[in-house]
Amino acid sequence: MTVLSATENPFGGVIPVPDGLNPDPQIFAQELETSLHAWREHGYRVVWLEVSLELAVLIPVATAVGFCFHHSSEQYLMLTLQLEKDAFVPAYASHYIGAGGVAINDRDELLVVSERYHRDDSRPPRYKLPGGALHEGEHLAEAVVREVHEETGIETVFESLVCFRHWHGYRYGKSDIYFVCRLRPLTEQITIQEEEIAESRWMPVQDYLDAEHVSDFNKRIVLAARQSTGIMPIPAGDYGDPERFEFFLPPEQA
Repeated sequence: MTVLSATENPFGGVIPVPDGLNPDPQIFAQELETSLHAWREHGYRVVWLEVSLELAVLIPVATAVGFCFHHSSEQYLMLTLQLEKDAFVPAYASHYIGAGGVAINDRDELLVVSERYHRDDSRPPRYKLPGGALHEGEHLAEAVVREVHEETGIETVFESLVCFRHWHGYRYGKSDIYFVCRLRPLTEQITIQEEEIAESRWMPVQDYLDAEHVSDFNKRIVLAARQSTGIMPIPAGDYGDPERFEFFLPPEQA
């Protein structure tokens, strides 16, 4: 019986080629047994087994010999097996990333939204900064501009990072990092995203700062955006592929 075709990573891991897995569970079981023996002899420490949705019938075969679930997407499940006791298996992604925007126009008015699912006609509206979650592979500066436009219809330009909040115990028990960015509005006409947003408006900054229903932290965010230059984006091309990296630094001192 042949050994499964595989690649390796720099940390002693062996990675069977997903397209090389036999769809017949009996044949796969035999090939996997032969492969595990060969990989142990070779000194590999961990097997990373990616099983596509189409080959899900192979998952019980893998778990029967000790594989554990590591993570999944809509199209595959990743399993791992430690060939060496206590071999290190890094955890999968532990955080969500989101971004919100502080957009203040020339009349010192702040762009705010009231979310539909937080709306309660028996109480005053709760206004917040527009924003939301980053898409996979999306840059932070692009995401916040996109989210603000989707929710309010306002076109903006990214200027700087103002602050971020780190929160544990978010969705599915993961943690959340939420960046707040200063944006320069280019348009004035609001068009709300009706599926999520009940109302959006330009609110005088002082009214926002005086509002009882706005948290002290959110007020500090708006003050910081108005009073500080924040952390500025710098050209990524000097330090890495701009398609993969974005960098932010305090402005250089004169």
